[in-house]
Amino acid sequence: MTQKLIDSNLIPKQMLSQDPFSQWLGIEIIEVEKGRCKVGMTVRKEMLNSMGKAHGGISYSLADTAFGFSANTHGKYAVSIETSINHIEALEEGDYLTAEATVDITKTKVGFNIVEVKRGNDIVALFKGVVYRTSKNWEI
Repeated sequence: MTQKLIDSNLIPKQMLSQDPFSQWLGIEIIEVEKGRCKVGMTVRKEMLNSMGKAHGGISYSLADTAFGFSANTHGKYAVSIETSINHIEALEEGDYLTAEATVDITKTKVGFNIVEVKRGNDIVALFKGVVYRTSKNWEI
C-alpha cells in the first residue's frame, strides 16, 4: 500500500478547524512550513487577570498552539509530553502577540521545540516543548 504524502501546511489548518479553544482565543495561522509555525492573536478584556494584565495562560496557550501545530507538520500525530514557559513581560489588553516555533529538533520519535512569543519585535515569553511522535499518520 502506498503512503499518501500530506502537505505540511494543511495539518495546522485542519488542527485549528477542530480546536474550539484556539478558535475562542482568536488564534490565526500566519506562516507554516515543515517544522515551523507562526500564529498570532490579540489579547482581549476577558483574558485579563485580577491585576489587569493578560493571564499567564494566554501567552502559554498561544505558544502551546504554535508548538503543537509545528510538531505535527512532519505528518505524524504528535503529542506533548512536557512543556514550560518563562514570562518576560506583562501583557495588556489590545496587545497583538505572535508565537513562532523557531527550533525543531527531530532526531527520534521525541522532538524538541522552542517557541518565541513576541509583541512586535520584543520577546515577551519563551516556551520549551517536548513532543512524542506517534506512528499514526495525518490524513487530510
